[in-house]
Formats: sequence, C-alpha cells, structure tokens
Amino acid sequence: MIKPLRKAVLPVAGFGTRFLPATKSMPKEMLPVVDRPLIQYAIDEARAAGIEQFCLITARGKDSLIDYFDVAYELEDTLRQKGKKDALEALQPSSIQAGSLTALRQQDPLGLGHAVWCARTFVGDDPFAVLLPDDLILSERGCLSQMVEVYNQYGGNVVAVSEVPKEKTSSYGIIDVASDDGHLVKVSGVVEKPEPEDAPSNLSVIGRYILAPDIMSHLSKMERGAGNEVQLTDSMTKLIGQMPFHGLRYEGTRYDCGSKAGFLEAQIAFALQRPDLASSMRQILKKYAHEGEK
Repeated sequence: MIKPLRKAVLPVAGFGTRFLPATKSMPKEMLPVVDRPLIQYAIDEARAAGIEQFCLITARGKDSLIDYFDVAYELEDTLRQKGKKDALEALQPSSIQAGSLTALRQQDPLGLGHAVWCARTFVGDDPFAVLLPDDLILSERGCLSQMVEVYNQYGGNVVAVSEVPKEKTSSYGIIDVASDDGHLVKVSGVVEKPEPEDAPSNLSVIGRYILAPDIMSHLSKMERGAGNEVQLTDSMTKLIGQMPFHGLRYEGTRYDCGSKAGFLEAQIAFALQRPDLASSMRQILKKYAHEGEK
C-alpha cells in the first residue's frame, strides 16, 4: 500500500551569498518574484500537490521566513478599517493553517543531506517531499503535482529531472539512466557534480524530490561526499534496488533563482503571465531592446 504524500521539507538555511548585499539582513527566500517571495511560490506548489504539513529548515537570522506565514494583526486590522479588500485578499496566500508549519534549525551548514536529516523527527515513518525554493518552475500544473501522480502509481522515490548542457554537469546531481521513455526515467544511479567526461548522462536532478523515510537511516551516517558535505544524492543512490526510483521529465520551465540572471529572467516570465502586468512588461522589454540596438 502506497502511503499518501502529506509532508514537505523546505531547506532554507543558506546564506544567499550570491545576492549580497540584499541578503545581508533578509533571507534569500524572501526575495520577491513580482510580488511574492520565493518561499511563497514553493509553499503554493506544495499545497496544490496535497501537502498539509510543512517543515522549514532554517538558520540564525532567518526568522522572518516564519513570521511571513504568521498573522499580521496590526496590518490586517488597518487594512480592514480602511476598507482595502484587495490588499487583504493579497495577504491570503501567506496564511497557513495553525499547527501545520514547523521550523527547525540547521546549526551547521553541512550540505543538503544534512539539512534534510534535520527533519527526521518531523518525517517519522512517512514519505515526504523536498522543495528547494531557488528552483522556481512556471507551469500550468505544478511540478510537484506532476510528481505526485508518478508517486501514487509506483511509490518509492521520484525526482524531477531536466536536461543540461554536457559541459555543465559538474554543477548538478546527474542521473544514471536504466531506461527512458521520454517522459519517465528509471534511475539506476545518481552522481553528484561529475565532470563532463565522467557524467553518466546529461539529465540533472532539480530541486524537487519525493523520498521514502528510509533515506534518513543513510543520512544519519553523515558520510561526506562532493564538497566535503553530506550530499542528499549519495543517500538516494543507496535506496536504488530496494524500492522504485523514477525521474520525471516534468512539464514547465525552471528558473534558477539562486543566480542573478535566472532571478531576473523569472521576473520577466512571471510578469508576462499576469494580466495586470503583461502589457506593461512587453512595453518595458521593447524599450530596452531598442536601447540595446543603439
């Protein structure tokens, strides 16, 4: 029997050094794409996929991530008194059901595997999703919702995969492919950040995972991998052969909001999807395209 997926872990303890000085006093995950912070997009995607319980893996100085999902009494009361219904409605996505959000501290930055291991008590014996807010995906149907369909059919572990240029494999976890029907990939291995000549394929794992709780026993060994960190992919490979393991070529476009160029591109792409902003954004793009031609 396949257990329903109801829990999600969101590792958000990083320093966001590529966005300094903006991230000196605010978490990178609070940077807005149009008018919503990155963390909101991740939570929205998870809720749309049926997630009911959330665990933020945070660090010192990142309490504003927790505050964001709390009730802002003074603000809401002021907006209510002034009759600003649109502004009140805009706050709705930032509310979360009482008792459904947990926050845990990752005291030492020892890698993604360590961050996920910090959620072991929250996970318990249940399957869980991992969402990295840096990976923002624009799609008609959320990436995690697409993955849940695969999970509900096969169980086990499911990761979202995307093709990358061969010369960039050293920046990603790369899938070793057992079979590939163009949509669903059977995974025979995962190699963390291989050099192009050593990469088993050009299919990379992106920041969306559905994992069995069994992975925690492997993570608990704190074995160091690439970058002398506890790599999630290293423990994932130890589950291969014990249970189903699939990679999904999801429908949608991924924006790497951990990079400045990807973050700026996401602003454009998401603004163009907004009826209230699309026309203005097209005019802005035309303006600067013409200036670039001068």
